[in-house]
Amino acid sequence: MTNISKNAMEVLKRRYLSKDEQGNPTETVEGMFRRVATAVAAADAHFDPQADIAALTERFYGLMTRLDFLPNSPTLMNAGKELGQLSACFVLPVGDSMEDIFEAVKQAALIHKSGGGTGFSFSRLRQAGAMVRSTGGVASGPISFMRVFNMATEAVKQGGTRRGANMGILRVDHPDILQFIDCKKNNADITNFNISVGLTEAFMEAVAQNAPYNLVDPSTGQVTGQLQAAEVFGRIVEGAWRNGEPGIIFLDRLNRDNVVPGQGEIESTNPCGEQPLLPYESCNLGSINLVNMLKRDEQGAYTIDYDKLKHTVREAVHFLDNVIEINKYPLDKIAETTLATRKIGLGVMGFADVLLALGIGYNTDEGVALGEKLMAFINEASHEASRDLGALRGAFPLFEESTLKAQVTDGRPYRNATTTTIAPTGTISIIAGVSSGIEPVFAYAYVRNVMDGTELVEVHPLLRKMLEDNGLYSEALMRRISKEGSLSNIEEIPEAIRRVFVCSHDVSPEYHVRMQAAFQRHTDNAVSKTVNFPHSATAEDVHKVFMLAHTQGCKGVTIYRDGSREGQVLNIGTADAPKADEQAPDQNQPMPTIYPRPRPEVTFGLTERMRIGCGNLYVTVNYDENGICEVFTSTGKAGGCPSQSEATARLTSVALRSGVALDEILTQLRGIRCPSTIRQNGMKCTSCPDAIARVIQRTAEKMEREGITLPKPVQRAALAAAPAAPPATRGPRFCPDCGEMLEHEGGCVSCRGCGYSKCN
Repeated sequence: MTNISKNAMEVLKRRYLSKDEQGNPTETVEGMFRRVATAVAAADAHFDPQADIAALTERFYGLMTRLDFLPNSPTLMNAGKELGQLSACFVLPVGDSMEDIFEAVKQAALIHKSGGGTGFSFSRLRQAGAMVRSTGGVASGPISFMRVFNMATEAVKQGGTRRGANMGILRVDHPDILQFIDCKKNNADITNFNISVGLTEAFMEAVAQNAPYNLVDPSTGQVTGQLQAAEVFGRIVEGAWRNGEPGIIFLDRLNRDNVVPGQGEIESTNPCGEQPLLPYESCNLGSINLVNMLKRDEQGAYTIDYDKLKHTVREAVHFLDNVIEINKYPLDKIAETTLATRKIGLGVMGFADVLLALGIGYNTDEGVALGEKLMAFINEASHEASRDLGALRGAFPLFEESTLKAQVTDGRPYRNATTTTIAPTGTISIIAGVSSGIEPVFAYAYVRNVMDGTELVEVHPLLRKMLEDNGLYSEALMRRISKEGSLSNIEEIPEAIRRVFVCSHDVSPEYHVRMQAAFQRHTDNAVSKTVNFPHSATAEDVHKVFMLAHTQGCKGVTIYRDGSREGQVLNIGTADAPKADEQAPDQNQPMPTIYPRPRPEVTFGLTERMRIGCGNLYVTVNYDENGICEVFTSTGKAGGCPSQSEATARLTSVALRSGVALDEILTQLRGIRCPSTIRQNGMKCTSCPDAIARVIQRTAEKMEREGITLPKPVQRAALAAAPAAPPATRGPRFCPDCGEMLEHEGGCVSCRGCGYSKCN
């Protein structure tokens, strides 16, 4: 089997491998791939009782263990298990009645529980204040019900394996569109949704002409008023500049490529925007590892092995069509609708790494041209593979009424209504050890803090080799790169290397869009990609990108301005609060909201082994120049209560970074008694929380001896008077699971340290 990196192994253990009731893995990586291959290959017997299932199982097993292709996460997690839900993407309709709305809430909860993400259009709901004839009351509008869906998602949270993720879309001609544009103005609001405005071509024409456009009551079809299109577009741009919300979706383009228009309009996409679907449709995704499609020529230079790529595409299409067949859908209606079109979404990962191997800059015309050439080849090969399956297994049931029928002249119908999608590959690209989707590399070097307080510098393997070959590699240089975030200003690295090894923030927004458009021209569904902006970007820069995405033929676009979602250390809601020495706040008034400061990139600390009733508990306490900031725990082989101690450590870390007095934290933790500990002689603590308190205390004493000043606790009066923190100039948010740097890529937020993802 292909070697799996240590980081990938940790992600697999944490999120993919089967576990026992204590959370310990019960299968190996090879066992996971064997489980998936066996389950998926078995579908061939549905069409041919004489099929050699054993041979096909080995082919699918080899496809995955070589890391040539990986299916979406639910397939890896659930194939061959009782749950058996293998799809990542679903779209549910939201009708304009209380019964329909809460039926959709229930259906979404079932999908989230099974590991899928959901997309909704709220455009059918009547606007806030509209009359409800059945009750004589007034409607509360789409945004109020989005919050209901958001709370339901929060409650489910998919059992900790995959987090609930939603896409919320509202048509630009809905009367509540302005409220929708601003509904995520606060980063802490509607947190389980990505939102996008559904734009029409008529609206974009009105923007170009600086003309008004109509708002339409969805329940009556009547015009309720007009807005200036350019002003509304400006509001969308302002929101995206502020914190990346909302994105935009070009609805008419989605429906232009709807191959079964007789089944209705496409209203929404999945959470990351790459998979437009009809109501109750689902889609199964998978990605080809383009790095494994490279070969060396006689001179040792890398080239693309198109023969291997074509073979891999054919195997992957076969695999994904089988997934549709064995899938255990969460709702009968979803099964019926999905089987009627049999949509699959084959995409890629590792594209940026391929450019590096070929010596091509991502932000070059040559890079864009290669992207388009590769995707055109994959799209054509996937169509051919689908038609070959159609000749053997039959067309998808709605083929006769589809727009694809006119394209078939040789009697080989399409087995699948769509075959290609460019999805964010988040965790599966970590498993494969390659760059995500079609995104540029986010960072070439970064420092990872490990349990014993030491630091490891992780470096992109292609950069390491390039620098070693040129006699330039050193750990000091790698630390500098990790601090700079880019090679662009490091003059000791030759310009020829810097020109190729560009990261996300080196790529201009124009080239981000041009690359997305190049792949979109040869993709049946859509392309998930994030256009990264520096923190200094203006709203006008975002406006240009949105217009460029429209003229270049994209189906939507998501942007992220660096640092725009950073949480303030103190968010007090007003800049006009009285000064602490002028007026103390009313002690009966609610406390202002406090958000913890982000986890620092570099920390120092100590790890101590504490004996508890269950065995050994390893407690790590870290600090930076602002004081003690985080606590980690790990249990020894004897077991214990790892979830309880981890929860205590996490909450303690949040309190420490929120300015809670150290004495108050220690008072709450000290002396908590656990029966398994106090019943044994010779223990130096009474429980896991007590052990944590003792190590925190010793760390504080060590800091005092070394002259490191602990910050004073933040007092209530000071909270009320504190000014809003200035915006971050450079600094991505940090993973809530492991504290590493988060990456804004593919329309999503993910962590390459532990596999955490907001939406996939």
